[in-house]
Amino acid sequence: MSTSTSRAAAPARRTPAADGLWPVALCWIAVALDGFDLVVMGAVIPTLSATGALGFTDASLTTASTIGLVGVGVGATAIGPIADRFGRRRSLIGCVAWFSVLTVATAFATSSDMFIALRFLAGLGLGACLPSALALMSEYAPRDRGARAMTRTMTGYHVGAVLTALLALWVIDAWGWEAMFVIGGVAGLVAVPFFWFKLPESEAFLSRRETAAPAAPSAVEVVRGPYLRVSLGLWVASFMGLLLVYGLNTWLPKIMGEAGYSITAGTTLLLVLNLGAVIGLVAAGHVSDSRGNKPTVLAWFAIAAVCLALLSIKLESNALVLLAVLVTGVFVFSAQVLVYAFVGHLYPPEIRGTALGFAAGVGRVGAIVGPSITGALVTAGIAYPWGFYVFAAAALLAVVALATVPAHLRTTTQAG
Repeated sequence: MSTSTSRAAAPARRTPAADGLWPVALCWIAVALDGFDLVVMGAVIPTLSATGALGFTDASLTTASTIGLVGVGVGATAIGPIADRFGRRRSLIGCVAWFSVLTVATAFATSSDMFIALRFLAGLGLGACLPSALALMSEYAPRDRGARAMTRTMTGYHVGAVLTALLALWVIDAWGWEAMFVIGGVAGLVAVPFFWFKLPESEAFLSRRETAAPAAPSAVEVVRGPYLRVSLGLWVASFMGLLLVYGLNTWLPKIMGEAGYSITAGTTLLLVLNLGAVIGLVAAGHVSDSRGNKPTVLAWFAIAAVCLALLSIKLESNALVLLAVLVTGVFVFSAQVLVYAFVGHLYPPEIRGTALGFAAGVGRVGAIVGPSITGALVTAGIAYPWGFYVFAAAALLAVVALATVPAHLRTTTQAG
């Protein structure tokens, strides 16, 4: 056992048994905040549009939705080198605190411009939460359970989305749209002290700090040598994966309505879709750890493509429609998370945070493109069935990109 080393803002080394469930629970909470952000704008937009609050128009509401995602993408990309240099723990605590304060501030915006600016700034912190939490969990979990740790952590994303959607059904009418941002921000602020006192630093990061040179590797290491092909393949897959996640969460009720289904409660479809996501995440982690990252993520995207294409076939029963959407959610959403697990498997600890940040950041571009493409199809009146064909094609492109990525890569980076 090595002697303890004094570190500013980092706890003494502890074993997973001593830490218990705290790292798992806290990383899950951080990811759940991302799930809150996934649906909160969709929940408040109808009220902001109907009341004209803060001087919002439909055009400026579109800007607010988009700029928040831009902030998330920038934050996800920027945090990687910071987390690799200063540690997962400090990065994650700072991001949660930043996002929470600015989310509460959003409730007190006095104009649409101020609202939009605060959404961008909050997005910077929120986007940085995900790669920091996933990097910590990938290094905290036993070596043979890395994918399971990732997928279980990401269930927080969809549980957060579902709970936020349910919360919005009564909070907005009772207390106004501002209450949604107050609740989301206060939840993060309440969690910050627990992060500070209970979240350990990654063992891999602490070991590297004790044995390696102080200077962290450059961010360009993720595209140097053999990692160039790996990074490009994973970035394309992440782009396509989040295109599907956000495209479906934004437009699925509208597309199904255009198909002539009698289901009128769009929230029901989104709840079923995200319920399928939680089921899929639990299953995907087990399969990936037992069968391997690459074959599992390839199979998941391929099955997702088939499910999405089949949704273009008109079904007579609402129950069958809900079942089809459930199964689609099982594969589409967990496929995206398996990309993150693959990143955690392929890159060494010294650049893992950067690699996860870049994958998440590129994916966020897909999160913007997906709803935009689908929205254009809706405007053109061809969202059904072409929306599902576009989604299926995106899943197939992810399969092609991942096929170029090796299943294992043992090369290590050189620091400096």
